[in-house]
Amino acid sequence: MKAKLDALKHQLMISNDLESAAALLFWDQSTYMPPGGATARARQSALLSRMAHETFVDPQVGKLLDELRPYEESLPYDSDDASLIRVARREYERKTQVPADLVAETTSHFYALHGIWAEARPKNDFAAVQPHLEKTLELSKRWAECFPDHDHIADPLISTWDYGMKAESIRQIFSELREALVPLVQAIRNKADIDDSCLEGYFPEALQQDFGLRVIKDFGYDFERGRQDKTAHPYMIKFSLGDVRITTRFNEARLSDALFSTLHESGHAMYEQGINPAYEGTPLAGGTSAGVHESQSRLWENIVGRSRGFWEHYYPILRDTFPEQLQGVDVESFYRAINKVKPSLIRVEADEVTYNLHVMIRFDLELQMLEGKLAIRDLPEAWNARYTSDLGVTPSSNQNGCMQDVHWFDSFIGGAFQGYTLGNIMSAQFYEAALEAHPSLPEDIRYGQFDTLRGWLTEHIYQHGSKYTAPELIERVTGKPLMIAPYIRYLQQKYGELYSL
Repeated sequence: MKAKLDALKHQLMISNDLESAAALLFWDQSTYMPPGGATARARQSALLSRMAHETFVDPQVGKLLDELRPYEESLPYDSDDASLIRVARREYERKTQVPADLVAETTSHFYALHGIWAEARPKNDFAAVQPHLEKTLELSKRWAECFPDHDHIADPLISTWDYGMKAESIRQIFSELREALVPLVQAIRNKADIDDSCLEGYFPEALQQDFGLRVIKDFGYDFERGRQDKTAHPYMIKFSLGDVRITTRFNEARLSDALFSTLHESGHAMYEQGINPAYEGTPLAGGTSAGVHESQSRLWENIVGRSRGFWEHYYPILRDTFPEQLQGVDVESFYRAINKVKPSLIRVEADEVTYNLHVMIRFDLELQMLEGKLAIRDLPEAWNARYTSDLGVTPSSNQNGCMQDVHWFDSFIGGAFQGYTLGNIMSAQFYEAALEAHPSLPEDIRYGQFDTLRGWLTEHIYQHGSKYTAPELIERVTGKPLMIAPYIRYLQQKYGELYSL
């Protein structure tokens, strides 16, 4: 059995290395590649993705998985070997339903469209991306139809990102969350506005970068196994457990944008850097779901990075970095500014209270597109109408409207966005569990000490990679299933105090 397991790991490693090579090409395209390389890059990436897929779905892999089943069943469920075989089988069964030609076609299309979007977005040119986005919708439907056993066409796409979740279950969670969020937003709107003008001015990019890097080094992001670069839309990307990179974008006219983007992506990266090194090159060497991954980025960005205690430690350093811009601004005023609740156009810049409304809009729109109820040509109008009705703001351009997020322009329509809200919910539930184990965490944060929190997260979440499904992990970590109550408690307590509700 050991020989068979080693043979399986070898085949999985080859597939993983091919996927990592394709990921490196994407990173290069979004950071340093000249525009002239886009056509060849799409072709190269399609080839690597096809090869990775064909390597993973090789009949020999299926034969090895069948032969290893008795060994898997003889082991405890949570043993590394049993988990590897179980997760590899789940991936094998999923991937064998998708033709290699479709894998290559989608990859080539996504890489080409990413470049088109990157040029068209600053020009507010929806016409340039519309036909390509129509192709994305077609490919998304074709991909979903490879999995005929579903209740909604979005289910296979959602399950790819958040295994086991379906459109209906997401709708139920969102409905319950909306019932709690809308009254909170309305109560805040009736209160006096918070002045956040201290965040606007001229903040040189280099100084913003230096401060952000200092913070995430303190968090524990390992620069011996990572780096930060600039791109149009921030993301984390992994080539191996020893090479986990982050990107950001800077706005010299507003201090908070790059800062919280950096904190967010470092949360993703520390998750990947904390995975058990023994899982390298296998399906276990990654986050367990989009939701769990987002729980880590949102925890470090918001629960830690937007807390009063955090800024009691870091604000003197920030003020020394920007003495003229922050002259006369005390820590309490700054804390209130970065937590101001105000309906806005841009999801990644949204406050914690209204953020999930952005996600719900996107989720609803992509379901309508997949269901054939919303044509791509009508997307800008539908987007603007939802922002007007749900948030009371109307985009002045498609650049800040339906073209703002990269997701539909480098991947499928459907499946990605719900993870952000699931992550918000999980982040509070995980933090409550961490706080119960270590009541000193708020004081640690106040002194800029993060080893205890990161250590707890590594022990209970990071090291396991994708060994457990999200529901299994949540139950193991918190002793309860996914619940929105901790998240609502967090928001009501924090913003109740901020706005004297």
